[in-house]
Amino acid sequence: MTTPDGGRKRKYVKRKTYEETRKAWLELHAKVQGGETVASNVPKLADFLAYWLREVVEPNLAPATYARYETFARLYLIPGLGHRRLDKLTVKHVREWLNTLRHTCQCCALGKDASRRNPRCCALGECCQAILAARTIKDVRDTLRAALGIAITEEIIAKNVAGAVRLPTPRKPKRSWWTVEEARRFLESARQVHDPLFVAYVLILVLGLRRGEALGLTWDDVDLDAREVTISWQLQRVGRQLHHRETKTPGSAAVLPIPDVCVMALKERAEQQAADRGAVGDVWSDNDLVITTKYGTPYEPRNFNRHFHTACKRANVRPIKVHDTRRTCASLLVALDVHPRVAMQILRHSKITVTMDIYSEAPSEATRNALRRLGDSLDG
Repeated sequence: MTTPDGGRKRKYVKRKTYEETRKAWLELHAKVQGGETVASNVPKLADFLAYWLREVVEPNLAPATYARYETFARLYLIPGLGHRRLDKLTVKHVREWLNTLRHTCQCCALGKDASRRNPRCCALGECCQAILAARTIKDVRDTLRAALGIAITEEIIAKNVAGAVRLPTPRKPKRSWWTVEEARRFLESARQVHDPLFVAYVLILVLGLRRGEALGLTWDDVDLDAREVTISWQLQRVGRQLHHRETKTPGSAAVLPIPDVCVMALKERAEQQAADRGAVGDVWSDNDLVITTKYGTPYEPRNFNRHFHTACKRANVRPIKVHDTRRTCASLLVALDVHPRVAMQILRHSKITVTMDIYSEAPSEATRNALRRLGDSLDG
């Protein structure tokens, strides 16, 4: 036979009975006669996953993607299927394992409660039934499918058995977002207490920036004279490292026009940062980021989440996730009297009809006036 590296090698088959052995030989012989390359040394799934993560995923994909794949492989794939050789892995194996995984308490399987100083459930014989969500099950299957796809490319196997396993489509979680009135109350509350993250809240709510995009914004990307901001960087923590890297996709990068309220918030932030720099002197860490701590260091994403939820309680508004504020962005642009074409560019819609559908939601005149007063207060 011809091996994947182009060499010639004799391959043997071994089974329990003569009939099974001859059948396996005929199948192998048919592959060779058809010109198909056959791997001589097929690795086990655990070994291949380690190779795939090291040589394929880590050098070529985002750090967060690598961390996600590595977690799924370490916690679920390797313990469940890692002992099987790639060419012996079947659709039935994958389906049965996924069905088992769907009903397995992960607190028991991973020994989470047993590792606690004071066990409170599974280690005491009271299973907490911490089963995986349908979305996680699908993500685990997709991780295996991605790895086996590379195995096919490298001619180790001929079929992606994970791709043949169908799973029910997980329901999208119900999202909630603020009304324009709630967003206004939140911004006014943060403004009144001189919240150091006020500019981040404005950028997230008015421009629809993601958390990482707001925390990764640099002053080089801000042009206050042209009233434009370039979104090209993001700040992410992956494991023990903080990454200041390009946005996830080219479509995420954009040059956005900024309304007056953003211009004023950015000017105020520049003044505040200059005061912080003067107060700490040589301790200041100069990294050109717009949003920093009082010492100039990057703002931790998780700390931002905590600060955001504290600000929600202070403003007496519904607590929502930071990412869910993006939906409020469109409504705020309406209330700020931003032209639909400009809003289309900010929201990154491909068609003006999508933007106009959102613009049909007209806020009250009282809300408009309150937002104007907020802008006037920023203007001094």
